This record gives sequence, structure tokens and C-alpha cells, in this order.
Amino acid sequence: MNAPLLTTLGILFPESLVRSHAFGVLAAFVAINTMVYVTLSVAKALPKIWLRDYLPRGYERAETRSIHPDGEV
Repeated sequence: MNAPLLTTLGILFPESLVRSHAFGVLAAFVAINTMVYVTLSVAKALPKIWLRDYLPRGYERAETRSIHPDGEV
């Protein structure tokens, strides 16, 4: 198939449209949007990190009150 036939069928955009400013802005928007969705998808696929698990808790006792004094606090 040749390029004029593909252009008339709507399969390829004409070169003047592809090189226009509006098409460049739209292409930039699609690129940024794709990067945002890829980042969100990767973040969703990774295991969740709970920051609270790594911080000291205020409700922990300083010493054990168990009947087994050598046990965990």
C-alpha cells in the first residue's frame, strides 16, 4: 500500500498534521499521562510498606507484666 491510500483511508495521519503544534501538545500530554499510569501501576504492584511498623509505639510497656518474666515485653 502506498502512503496516499493509507492517508485517505485514515490509517496514517498526513505529515502536516503530525508536525503541527496541537499534535505535539497532545503527544506530550499522552506521554506524561502514560508515565503517571505506569508509575501508579508499579506502585500498586509492589508490597505495601507501613511506616508505623518501623516507628516506636507509645503504648508498649517498659517492662513485662507476664507471669513469665523472661518472656517478650
